[in-house]
Amino acid sequence: MSDAVRLSNQEIAGLYTGHHRWLLGWLRRRTDNPELAADLAQDTFVRVMASRRELYLDEARALLSTIARGLVIDHFRRCALEAAFLDMLAQLPEEHIPSPEARMVVLETLNQIDAMLAALPSKVRSAFLMSQLDGLGYAEIATRLDVSLSSIQQYMRRAFAACYRLQYGA
Repeated sequence: MSDAVRLSNQEIAGLYTGHHRWLLGWLRRRTDNPELAADLAQDTFVRVMASRRELYLDEARALLSTIARGLVIDHFRRCALEAAFLDMLAQLPEEHIPSPEARMVVLETLNQIDAMLAALPSKVRSAFLMSQLDGLGYAEIATRLDVSLSSIQQYMRRAFAACYRLQYGA
């Protein structure tokens, strides 16, 4: 394995030239949508450029496929969330349906919340959702997750801190 290097613009261009066609095919097979595959391929290279972290050039395809896989998962999760939201809207009386602008704001917020929850460790996310959606107390959550009450308190602090960062960008 070669040493990790911080890529220059020229090296990123070489990475793009050398692997774009392969990545595009890889994404087409997973999405069955050429336009989406092209968008996700571009997003993958944008992420590589933006990260500017040190990379192992001999593992470029592994890196690209890992980034692209995450983008595919995010895309389909957003689609599922949007479909559920639109299904819910379809059940509302017409006078309660929000404007297209309000729907976009709600969808953006839902996607941000979804991403924040997805970034939390499983037990932290479960504890938070049990508390906030199911209305369970910390002791009941501790019993259900088979952890100590102090662990639940730590989980909740971590989840509330993530909510705070989402709300205030701190």
